[in-house]
Amino acid sequence: MDLTRFGLLGAIVIAGIVAGVAWYRSRATPAGGAKPTLTVVGVGFLTEFGDALGIGCFAPNTAIFKMFKLVPDELIPGTLIVGTMAGVILQGLIFITSVEVDPVLLASMVLIAALGAWLGAGIVATLPRRAIQFAMGVALLVAGAIFVCYNMNWLPGGGTALALGGWKFAVAIAASLVLGALMTIGIGMYAPTMIVVSLLGMSPLAAFPIMMGACALLQPVAAPRFIAHRKFAFGASIALSIGGVVGVLLAAFVVKSLPLQYLRWLVVLVVLIAATSMLSSALRPRLVSPQP
Repeated sequence: MDLTRFGLLGAIVIAGIVAGVAWYRSRATPAGGAKPTLTVVGVGFLTEFGDALGIGCFAPNTAIFKMFKLVPDELIPGTLIVGTMAGVILQGLIFITSVEVDPVLLASMVLIAALGAWLGAGIVATLPRRAIQFAMGVALLVAGAIFVCYNMNWLPGGGTALALGGWKFAVAIAASLVLGALMTIGIGMYAPTMIVVSLLGMSPLAAFPIMMGACALLQPVAAPRFIAHRKFAFGASIALSIGGVVGVLLAAFVVKSLPLQYLRWLVVLVVLIAATSMLSSALRPRLVSPQP
């Protein structure tokens, strides 16, 4: 293993430990409910199982949380960042060591995505409920549109390159900064990263270590900001983590691949319903209490 890749793995592990300590300490004053539930464990298992196979987990998780009222709307972004962190770190460690891509490009995109997430988390963790609802509604619509494009084969097929140089390298870095920030409001990185690298002529397979590595670092970087502001559901985050780790291990080492087109159409339907509900909640007139 080259030194750059080894250093990146070390940074992910250290960031994960730091975020884990902050998460553990938050148990004393749990936000959004202290007890994990079997329902959310099951949700975490299903969504991160799909995430490891390439579907993504943020949009499905957001949709399920909204439709079944498992987590208050304003706590969903932080709960996703904190709760899927363990599973995503595991994915990052697996894909960074098993899929070839230029280590300089990989490390650069991962580090800049983490910076974007740190900046984004500082904003999202302080947003009011309605602003979060509106942003997540838009994020779900974007995710639904991307799923439709995948199923209809409207996205670029990509090339065979495993490295970028010149202006293409700069574009990839800039895109990674933006996508890292958008992760904190619920727009997952998998599909957008796949689109970016494919448009730049890279092999779509190269998106896996880049996306997984970026999420594996940016989530523990962003998580402490949500934890500090108590903008996450403690119990749900524990449950997501438990189910997610099992789902990732099953997908990565046992199942490895599945025909996902029909499942993506189901995700599109669920995501669009949740997006409508989220935007409706955001735009609903605020009730004003009568003056005495």
